[in-house]
Amino acid sequence: MVMVGREGWIAVKRAERLSRILDRLAEQGRVDVEEIANDLGVSAATVRRDFDALAAQQLLTRTHGGAVSNGTAYDLPMRYRSQRHASDKKRIAEAAAELVHPGMIVGVNGGTTTTEVARTLAARPDLVGGERQALTVVTNALNIANELTVRGHVKIVATGGVARPQSYELIGPLATRTLEGIALDVAFLGVDALDVRDGAAAHHEDEANVNRLLAQRAGQVVVVTDSSKLGRRAFARICSTDEIDLLVTDRDAPVDVVAGLRSAGVDVRLV
Repeated sequence: MVMVGREGWIAVKRAERLSRILDRLAEQGRVDVEEIANDLGVSAATVRRDFDALAAQQLLTRTHGGAVSNGTAYDLPMRYRSQRHASDKKRIAEAAAELVHPGMIVGVNGGTTTTEVARTLAARPDLVGGERQALTVVTNALNIANELTVRGHVKIVATGGVARPQSYELIGPLATRTLEGIALDVAFLGVDALDVRDGAAAHHEDEANVNRLLAQRAGQVVVVTDSSKLGRRAFARICSTDEIDLLVTDRDAPVDVVAGLRSAGVDVRLV
């Protein structure tokens, strides 16, 4: 039992290290073994093994004594992103899930926070039981569809499309074709950035296109994100600020950004 617990602890710590290495690459474009070892408080040998693991996944390129970005560091695979702000994401998900009532049709895009929303909904006791499906979830995220398929009280509608390994999201014409014929009560959107002037955005244009359609088909648009995404801009717009009904985020949200969003008509809920 001790060994299992210890192995789990080591796995989490390693995921955190890999995420921080990729964060540093995104900022600097280049990292040094000794620099990372000092920052993380681990041995140079450990950092070299981490670099090798990331290089094997084509997330960086090894150099003598370090590594350089190969242009993908900004778009981290979900298994690394899920370690960031984990407690904030759980609180955000719990608050967002309170908006859902039995019989509703809910749209959910891919992402670590939206995955927590889906898990929270699946565990809601008031959404379980009855002769009809208590909840319908429409998603383009393979991991969310996979987790909720085993929940007999949840009707899962998964879009078609081409899967992106970084986010598990299905994109392309097959995904948009599915959503064009569906009406949603509420859409929960995870985003890469949210700015008062530019609205919600994603790094990848095809993800943004599918997410945009989720928002357009919903009666209520709810952005769920931790505060690290606020006040930032990303490549492809999902929707403008005036199309967002509610933002659920953590209490570390920048005061000026929150004020700006509220002035623009967005209901902001800090949890």
